Amino acid sequence: MAQLDLEAFRATSLTREPFSYLVVKNFIRPEAAAKITKDFPEIAYPGLLPVEATQYGPEFRALIEELTSQPVAKAFGEKFGLELIGQPVMVTLRGRCQEKDGRIHTDSEAKLVTALLYFNEDWEAGGGRLRLLRGPDDLNDMIAEVPPNMGTLVAFRRSDKSFHGHEPYVGVRRYVMINWMANSFAAQREIMRHKISAQAKKVLNYV
Repeated sequence: MAQLDLEAFRATSLTREPFSYLVVKNFIRPEAAAKITKDFPEIAYPGLLPVEATQYGPEFRALIEELTSQPVAKAFGEKFGLELIGQPVMVTLRGRCQEKDGRIHTDSEAKLVTALLYFNEDWEAGGGRLRLLRGPDDLNDMIAEVPPNMGTLVAFRRSDKSFHGHEPYVGVRRYVMINWMANSFAAQREIMRHKISAQAKKVLNYV
């Protein structure tokens, strides 16, 4: 059974200014959410990890397989006006936030589309809520703010205007990030960077 609600994704309108994005609550079907969350990898230190560098259970594996499938690439490509089938896909995970996370940025030019899928129950903290922004200088100049609640999807087409960030938060903040990349070299370069960063954090006794 499909874990993702692609029908809800297709039915959600795309906001196009100042950049193209959409937010879908319950993109993970509620009946599948608890099982997938139970299988989310244990990550004891901040930073992004390539999914290949983590250990997880079968329900989470099935989610990753579905997220990287052709039907999902087709749906996202149609929504954002891009041909994503056949493009390299990079999947990274975050388990914890540190004080410096959330600084305003647009994502690298190597990324065509970014999708964030959250795994946190009933987010109450003021920090850690993703803000989609009008510009690079003010976290309060937002067009949308998204609590990282379980099953919520935020997806956007990367551009020079796709500014986003969040107020500081320290603690558990879990998500999967899926990026359709411009080319394989860029994907491998990004994955290697995250692997090196993760190894450095282990050496510094984050775990």
